[in-house]
Amino acid sequence: MCFVNVLKLACIGMLASLLAGCDGLGDDLQPTGQDQRQAVVAGTIGPEVTQLGPDFTLSDTLAATVTLSSERQASRAVVLYFTMWCSTCDEHMHSMRTTVVKDFPDVSFLLVDYVMGTVPYSRAAQLNAGYGDFRVLVDGEDGVENAYKATMGTTIVIDSLGVVRMNEDYKNGAKLKAVLEAL
Repeated sequence: MCFVNVLKLACIGMLASLLAGCDGLGDDLQPTGQDQRQAVVAGTIGPEVTQLGPDFTLSDTLAATVTLSSERQASRAVVLYFTMWCSTCDEHMHSMRTTVVKDFPDVSFLLVDYVMGTVPYSRAAQLNAGYGDFRVLVDGEDGVENAYKATMGTTIVIDSLGVVRMNEDYKNGAKLKAVLEAL
């Protein structure tokens, strides 16, 4: 019985501490209806649509160096797809391969592996998943993932001038095709 009372008091104490630390938090639960995010300034460097995509240099799974600015100068656009080699990413990459890539031979499609960490591990994952025909970049320190605020399935389109035209999760390829067609 004594243990139960001590436990109750401990729970009451923790709850009181939590509530005391939340002073003013209730104000955040009443939305104003106004977008509180900072406005995106076109032409500044960043991951948002209308911004200039941050440049980067990574190794691909064949140990070649890939720089975004060079890739985009050689293509009409660059598409970055962030993969974890999971079943969802596999579905997205298969969809991209069969419904988008073939229609845009002048676009550079790059898979960005931000999970495996090294060229050999990324290469093994790439071949195991059956994507030897894609160019895969190894983002071992998550620098590109962080710079683009990306996560699994994030698909980014950067035009030849370096402007981000799309930055969102891959769904069925329709939005990606529309963005690429508009370039």
